[in-house]
Amino acid sequence: MHSVAFDQAVSPRSWIIGPLLVALALGVWSASTAPASAQEEGGGEAAAPADAAAPADNAGGNNSTTTTQPDKTYLEWAYDSLGLGYSLIFLALSFTLVALFVMNLLQARRETIMPTELLEGFEAHLNAKQFQEAYELASSDESFLGKVLSAGLGKVSKGYDQSLEAMQEVGEDESMKLEHRLSYMALIGTISPMVGLFGTVHGMISSFQEIANSAGVQPTPADLAKGISTALFTTLIGLAIAIPAIAAYNILRNRIDRLVLEVGIVSEGLMSRFQNAGKKQTPQG
Repeated sequence: MHSVAFDQAVSPRSWIIGPLLVALALGVWSASTAPASAQEEGGGEAAAPADAAAPADNAGGNNSTTTTQPDKTYLEWAYDSLGLGYSLIFLALSFTLVALFVMNLLQARRETIMPTELLEGFEAHLNAKQFQEAYELASSDESFLGKVLSAGLGKVSKGYDQSLEAMQEVGEDESMKLEHRLSYMALIGTISPMVGLFGTVHGMISSFQEIANSAGVQPTPADLAKGISTALFTTLIGLAIAIPAIAAYNILRNRIDRLVLEVGIVSEGLMSRFQNAGKKQTPQG
């Protein structure tokens, strides 16, 4: 009951959906404020030549710049800044992270690691001294608890200490499998900012290359904007992937460690009745 309440109180999905909603809100806010500010600046520039009775060609030039600037959406700007290469890399990291999160979340469920039906049935067989039925029930279950109990009950004939050692070996092996699958989320959390840092350096090099190739002519801000946008967007997307990945990894790891510890306590409690048992009580003669 305590673990169920804990699972409902601390859900990994709430820790992941929260930062994603914040990032989405910031993106929508930036997309809505950037065109508005551009239109205000464009309106001010267009009003000045009208009041000063500027030539028609200059007014036409100002109108062309103000109309083409708001046409590009935020997503188009992000895609143009990232390019096809960075977009594919970040999409691959994002989809892989979501798939790993769903897979590890399903594996970290209490019913998956320690099924209630198996626990109640195994204890009922032991209370009825149906050791062979208990062994068959545990060996037919592919859960963490089932493998631990079948390994321990299968070694009771060799002694209680050997039974505990067998359960510990199987428990360590299963725990390593869970942590191995979970470690890929930490890997994504480490790689994503590094890809963003690589894009930052790449974008700054592109901007300085524009300055170096200007041949004494001062480059326009538009010429430098693409490289700077690449530097900033790659850093932003890299951090947006890494932060949920690291948060989800630590939450799921703590949850798995708690469930593994609970499996160890429950399995040892069930097998403690064989501590002083002889070979006549073993499931395999």
